[in-house]
Amino acid sequence: MANVVVVGAQWGDEGKGKVVDIYTEYADDIVRYQGGNNAGHTLVVGSEKIVLHLIPSGILHEGKRCIIGNGVVLDPEVFIKEITKLKESGRIKDDSCLLLSESLHIIMPYHKKIDIAREAQSGDRKIGTTGRGIGPCYEDKIGRRGIRLMDLLDSAVFARKLKEFLIEKNFLLEKMLGEPSCDFEAIFSEYQGYADTLRRYVADTALVLSKDLGAGKKVLFEGAQGSLLDVDHGTYPYVTSSSTCAGGACTGSGVSPRHIHEIIGISKAYITRVGSGPFPTELLDSTGEELRRIGGEFGATTGRPRRCGWFDTMVIRYAVRINGLTGIALTKLDVLSEFDTIKVCTGYTFQGKKLETLPSALEIFENCQPVYEELPGWKADITAAKSFEELPEKAQVYVRRLEELAGCPIVMVSVGPRRDQTISLRNPFA
Repeated sequence: MANVVVVGAQWGDEGKGKVVDIYTEYADDIVRYQGGNNAGHTLVVGSEKIVLHLIPSGILHEGKRCIIGNGVVLDPEVFIKEITKLKESGRIKDDSCLLLSESLHIIMPYHKKIDIAREAQSGDRKIGTTGRGIGPCYEDKIGRRGIRLMDLLDSAVFARKLKEFLIEKNFLLEKMLGEPSCDFEAIFSEYQGYADTLRRYVADTALVLSKDLGAGKKVLFEGAQGSLLDVDHGTYPYVTSSSTCAGGACTGSGVSPRHIHEIIGISKAYITRVGSGPFPTELLDSTGEELRRIGGEFGATTGRPRRCGWFDTMVIRYAVRINGLTGIALTKLDVLSEFDTIKVCTGYTFQGKKLETLPSALEIFENCQPVYEELPGWKADITAAKSFEELPEKAQVYVRRLEELAGCPIVMVSVGPRRDQTISLRNPFA
């Protein structure tokens, strides 16, 4: 028996959706444990491109149970639209294959308005938020003034809490942010309609998981974003509002750490990030533009162009350490096939001194200088490779060098967007 956590090992957008989709074959339950619809997984199934924002990518496999855990913040409108689209394409034939934690928190209209208004007032210190209300919803969760799914399903409780919370939210919107207030009746009516649809999916998902684990079922925990966006361990304040690292799988699902056996970090063969914040290996030249073009580096959720740079082993070593990674799934190796030479960042210096790990202080991180090692490119199409040995020798050398610098075994190599364009070196479920 093995239970596996999949996390992003960089700044998000590493290709977790594809890896989760592949590992789903070996799991019984697939659990999304944090974040909201500020994340997006893009999957290519045959010739079809599918983008999911909330629902675990395991939903594309029949006979699997997908769970959205208590650590997620849910926008009911987005969830229902996603469900509807999947059903229209014949993807969901049985509602019992999808469960929502009764304890997850609900994104409200005022969360989105506050999110957008704050970002607009931030000037040149913008965080790069998606404006989907994720941060303000998590603020209310921690401040003990949030609305949980169980509250939404009880109309009396929902009405009482909404009236109480709107006093503060409308004051903030009108007096501090200069925005129109929110109307109680409009929100109450809209969200009661959502409650009627959501009710069929609600469960005590922590109890469901406990029973399944006790029965020896295999569980795959699916994170969103990346380790460097973790609210505690990321490049604060340029982070998301949840625990993206492996520990979040436990708090965000109600499962004990004793049940976690493997932790796989997903990493591109280069690196990207969306939004503001430090990025030492960022390429602000034609090479960066070429990486973006070849890799199709535009956000699955927002469509924003991603910032692109060379692979950063300082970032990957940090992710290995804080997550306790047991393996790395390397994605988008094929994107590098057109380059004559490829650089790898092996360390940072600051004011002439070598740094041991990522600096905690933003001011230092923003002014780090990357130290590069240059490796030869392979200049060959690798998208048809079915085994590691079929890769060009120089591509093999590149992968093994990344593995050596990371101090963690590479267990999977992706050579294209499709499911079948994947080389498995070790199955964490085996």
